[in-house]
Amino acid sequence: MSSQSTRHDWTVAEIRAIHNLPLLELVHRAQSVHREFHPKNQVQLCTLLSVKTGACPENCSYCPQSSHYNTHVEPEKMIPVAEVLDAARRAKEAGATRFCMGAAWREVKDGPKFDQVLDMVRGVKSLGLEACTTLGMLTADQARRLREAGLDTYNHNIDTSREHYKKIITTRAFEERLETLKNVREAGIDVCCGGIIGMGETIDDRCRMLRELVTQTPHPESVPINALVPVEGTPLADQPRIDSIELVRMIATARILMPHAKVRLSAGRQDLNREAQMLCLMAGANSIFYGEQLLTTPNPDTSFDQKLLADAGLEPLPPAC
Repeated sequence: MSSQSTRHDWTVAEIRAIHNLPLLELVHRAQSVHREFHPKNQVQLCTLLSVKTGACPENCSYCPQSSHYNTHVEPEKMIPVAEVLDAARRAKEAGATRFCMGAAWREVKDGPKFDQVLDMVRGVKSLGLEACTTLGMLTADQARRLREAGLDTYNHNIDTSREHYKKIITTRAFEERLETLKNVREAGIDVCCGGIIGMGETIDDRCRMLRELVTQTPHPESVPINALVPVEGTPLADQPRIDSIELVRMIATARILMPHAKVRLSAGRQDLNREAQMLCLMAGANSIFYGEQLLTTPNPDTSFDQKLLADAGLEPLPPAC
C-alpha cells in the first residue's frame, strides 16, 4: 500500500499549510513523494517550438504574442510541416524525448492549418518522440482528431486562480479553459496543465490554482510551474521577478499534491542559477523545457542543461511512446 494516497479533495487551507512548511521540511517531503512514484534520477526533456507566432486575439497580460500589445514579437505565418519535423529531429538528436508545438490561436479552427498540425503530430510520432500541442481552445471533435493523429499530450494552462484570473485575462473565461480540458480528457489525451506565479497574485491565489488542478479527476499528467518573465509592452512588464524560493515552494507543493504527475520547471528558468535549479529538481520537478527558446521567451541552452544534468547525476527519461 502506498504511503501517499491520491486525493482530489484538498482544501485551500490544507494546501497553504503544506506550502508554508519550513523549507527543508517541505523539500524533504516532496523528495520522498517523488522517489516513491518516479525514477529518482531521470528527468523528462521537452522541446517547445512555436509553429505559429504572434497576432493572438487574446489579451493575456503576460503574453508578448497578444495582438493587444506592442512588443518585440512580430507575427509570423505557420511553419511548414517539413521544417517542424526537421526541428523535431534536431531536438531528438540533442536528447529531447517530448516535442511540443504551440500556435498562437485563441481556438482551433477546422481547415488547412489544423490539418497541417495533424500532419505535424503524425510526423513527430513517426520519429519516436512523444507529441504535445498547445493550440488554444478545442472542441470535442478536434480533440478526437488530434488523438487519432497520435497526440500524446495537450497543454492548456489555467494560468492562475479562478479569483485572480479576471485581472489577467478578459477575452476568455476561466470556465472555457476547463471545457477544453474536459474535451481533451474525454478524447483520451493526457492533460498538461499548470500556471504562472509572479503576476501579482497572493499566496492563497497560488494555492487556489493548485486546488483547481488537484480537483481534476485524474490529476493532470503534467504540471508546468512557470515564473513570470516580464516582457516590455505587456501590462505585467514592471512586475518584480519572484524569488527562486517561491518557485521551489510551488514545485514542492505540487509534487506532494499530485504524486503521479510530471512537475515541469518551465518559464523563468533562465533567471535561476544552477543551485536554484537543482533545488527545484530536488523539490520534485522531473521535467524541464530543453532548448534555447520557449515560444518567444529565452531558456537555457542545451549545453548548459547537459552539464547541469551531468553534474547532478541525472539522465533523460525515455519516451513513453
